[in-house]
Amino acid sequence: MVYQRNYDKISCMDIHHLRVFASVFRDKSFSKASKKLRLTQPTVSAHIRALEEEYNCKLFDRLGRTIIPTKEAEVLYQYAAEIIEKTDVITDAMGRFKKKITGTLVLGASTIPGTYLLPSIMTAFQKKYPSVSFQILIADTKKIVDSLSKHELLMGIVGAKIGNEEINYMPFVNDELIVVSSPSFIKRKKITLKELIKFPMVLREEGSGTRGSFEDMIMGDVAISDACLVQDSNGAVREIIATTPQGIGYISVGLVDEREKAVAINSVQPTLVNLMTRQYRFSRPFLLLLREEPQGEMKTFLDYVLSKKGQDILKSGGLIPATEIQDD
Repeated sequence: MVYQRNYDKISCMDIHHLRVFASVFRDKSFSKASKKLRLTQPTVSAHIRALEEEYNCKLFDRLGRTIIPTKEAEVLYQYAAEIIEKTDVITDAMGRFKKKITGTLVLGASTIPGTYLLPSIMTAFQKKYPSVSFQILIADTKKIVDSLSKHELLMGIVGAKIGNEEINYMPFVNDELIVVSSPSFIKRKKITLKELIKFPMVLREEGSGTRGSFEDMIMGDVAISDACLVQDSNGAVREIIATTPQGIGYISVGLVDEREKAVAINSVQPTLVNLMTRQYRFSRPFLLLLREEPQGEMKTFLDYVLSKKGQDILKSGGLIPATEIQDD
């Protein structure tokens, strides 16, 4: 006897089951999924139970307060992520016939672009397209790249390139790293690179695009000292530098305020002219990450970011459009 599934039972609710399952799978938590999806925990559990009954398998094992995906869940997630993505693409494509940009844009970003770059441009974009909402995943560069590879995101913005043949990297704006210290630390107006790398600096954690860029441009083959203080956010780095008498490190130019002192390196001050002409050379591009050609509102958002209007918004936040950086 050949078994044939009754496809009349497939509905939008099946897609919703998969969305709930994917959220639980990613967070390894029913409670986190319920908060993100704005559903009650019993509702989340009901969606998972419906899938378990549909496929006659268990999807999660409990170990104390922790849930562990089963092998069946691992397989289901691979297909669920693709189905959800294709469903969103179909919705976007059909929405274009309405001549109205709607929907939720799910983006990934490393700390600097997610915290300091995206908010201003999202606000401006939503003024033009009020029916669009955003969901932003903020993590380090490696996690954003991994999420794109797993079909969890369609677009990301990071500050460093990590080798992955599935991902397309597109430079669109330059971020300048400025060496800063507490006002009481460095009395001299300038220091050399050789002197800089000997200081016990305040740094970002490994996996951070900011730290990777600093190591590539400045540290070279010199190992990070064990005396350095490692922090997991740029805000924490800035706060420690500003409030610690011996604080010195590096942050993005857009984060510098009156509490820190910008430090000249090899007699070159980090002025706007020196940044744009690359005399002060600690520049790294922010990169748009794409796994495939964007469609619908995602394409509309990408076009807006790359437009003169979008670039002007980024420029007002202390960033420099890639087209304005002068080559040597």
